[in-house]
Amino acid sequence: MAALTQARNTPKRDGRTREFGVKGATKIWQGSMVALDSSGRAVPFSVSTTLKGVGRAELTADNSAGADNAIRAKVLSDTFRFNNSAAGDLITTADIGSDCYGVDDQTVAKTNGTNTRSVAGKIYDVDALGVWVKFTA
Repeated sequence: MAALTQARNTPKRDGRTREFGVKGATKIWQGSMVALDSSGRAVPFSVSTTLKGVGRAELTADNSAGADNAIRAKVLSDTFRFNNSAAGDLITTADIGSDCYGVDDQTVAKTNGTNTRSVAGKIYDVDALGVWVKFTA
């Protein structure tokens, strides 16, 4: 392409809100952690080694009766508080800045569960109510 010779209306995205096709036979609840599976379809976070954490579901996306990509999930990538795991996987303030791992669609843990969990995001903060997770994917 040649250099511009006049003004251009360049499309913009805010970089935080995105929409992804939802895996078939899947329901993603509003407020849950959302991941992309190995095919790039939105799924609720679960114990798996092939997921990529992308953010929080803005609305419930019910594709329970649909095929892959029949509907789209609106996902916000930012920093959100989710439940902390327990016992040896409990996240503390000493872990701020480290990766955390998805246990389910509302819980994160300190470890990868002996190579059974995917990274959800970065630990931004920890308080009495849970773990603040920063999603950057």
